[in-house]
Amino acid sequence: MKNDLEKNKILEEKIALFNPSDSGALHHGIFGLPFNEEESQMVLVPVPWEATVSYGQGSVLGPKTILDASQQIDLYDPINPDGWKKGIAMLDIPSSIFYKSKQVREKTNEYIKEYNQKIINKKLQNEIRIDSQELNIYVKEITEKLLNEGKIVGIVGGEHSVPLGYFEALSEKYENFGILQIDAHLDLRDGYLGLEYSHASIFFNALKIKNISKIVSVGVRDFSHEEMETVNKEKDRISVFTDYEIKKEVFCGKNLKDKFDEIIKNLPDSVYISFDIDGLIPYLSPNTGTPVMGGFTVEEVVFLFEEVIASGRKIIGFDLCEVAPGKNEWDGNVGARVLYKLCLLTLKSHEINKN
Repeated sequence: MKNDLEKNKILEEKIALFNPSDSGALHHGIFGLPFNEEESQMVLVPVPWEATVSYGQGSVLGPKTILDASQQIDLYDPINPDGWKKGIAMLDIPSSIFYKSKQVREKTNEYIKEYNQKIINKKLQNEIRIDSQELNIYVKEITEKLLNEGKIVGIVGGEHSVPLGYFEALSEKYENFGILQIDAHLDLRDGYLGLEYSHASIFFNALKIKNISKIVSVGVRDFSHEEMETVNKEKDRISVFTDYEIKKEVFCGKNLKDKFDEIIKNLPDSVYISFDIDGLIPYLSPNTGTPVMGGFTVEEVVFLFEEVIASGRKIIGFDLCEVAPGKNEWDGNVGARVLYKLCLLTLKSHEINKN
């Protein structure tokens, strides 16, 4: 194991030899960068898991789709022009998780088929629950290890159920943190379709983690009566700003910056960003599992994140989920660029808030 001085020296040597303007010409790691996990300040954890989705499929290929598209990204970004020099690496995509997801998906397909016929297959339900728990343990263990090594960690999904283990790891590091959720859906269902760890239940499960003091859901435009009952019951811990509400106020003359500042006031000092790609306008991610009309542009969401940093809050981690490939590279292209923005913004946040 190299000490910090050795790692910094190697990092500096790699930066000196690397031409960032040629990044798309050579296949290195994520974003065409030449860094490995040990040298990098930021480590991305790919989780190719899609076991509980109930509509469109494909997010199991999200990490690979994003990795492939990321090779063509130009590294200069005015948000944080030299942010890439801190080192960004993505772990190898775990084939064991990918193939396990495929197996569990077959169980889920059978389970949902019976569920739609008003049959609850308890055996399959329990097996899927155990498989999902094992995935949560895997994510917690790998993110906990990286956090203990001083890394900044981001999750690359996969369906939106995958960051739960990371939430648990962060709860052991932070006594109090909030989640800023960008999403078309609330994902607050109690065991959607009878599946406890459903992608539609990620934030219902997050509420069980006491160190998560606040969930601020932004841009939501598709939600159930059950979820709104949970919002009303947990009003001290959940704030919801729907797409309709935000845009109506802007249409009536309210400045978007003022609205975003109002939203940010609901967040504690430490903020985790959970980004479902379907939070964007559907033409930006047409192949995501459950697209919904409406949504944000990338620029609007990036501006919101910049305002979070400007407020003095610290971005402690993030996930990007539900990117699914289509017949071309468009979804991966958008996903890779969103991921790069998340990396640069998070690194900038840590540079500003070093303590």
